[in-house]
Amino acid sequence: MIIRKISFKKFGNVPDNQYLVVTKDYKNMIIKEQNHYKYHIKNLFDKMIGLNKKRKKFMEEIFCLFLSIKGKLNFLQFARFSEYSEQRFRQQFEKSLDFLQFNKEMVLEHSSNNNIIAIDPSYIKKSGKHTPGGSYFWSGVAGEVKWGLEITGIASIDLDNHTAFHLEAVQTLAD
Repeated sequence: MIIRKISFKKFGNVPDNQYLVVTKDYKNMIIKEQNHYKYHIKNLFDKMIGLNKKRKKFMEEIFCLFLSIKGKLNFLQFARFSEYSEQRFRQQFEKSLDFLQFNKEMVLEHSSNNNIIAIDPSYIKKSGKHTPGGSYFWSGVAGEVKWGLEITGIASIDLDNHTAFHLEAVQTLAD
């Protein structure tokens, strides 16, 4: 294992204890010890209600793994680069997480007070007749009603910083 100190001039301040770890077994490089990300993620999960300490720690680990693993993301990859087993990842992913609450806390922490809500329905083409939620929906690109799925994206737009934060995506259910 080769350990080298790295610095990112593009990304602003990086803590002194951030290292690049290159293993002989893997061609991809992975950044460990992401204290900068962990700090922000931990603050967001601390504000969420209804999560116990173990669940918060696990979710912090998952979010850091999503940001650090390059390539295919699956439970085996997560277990390879984490202290948790593959079975633990399977069990934890069966539990739900209120992403709307998580994204709302992120918006409140990182945006100005001048926000508006945007709603954008999107058509997704599907060919099968047994897909749950499949029906006829309006496709703005085709300019006609087509068979498929529809999701509605909800975002908070920060007018002062010219930024949008995704809040939630909801599938439109067919009648």
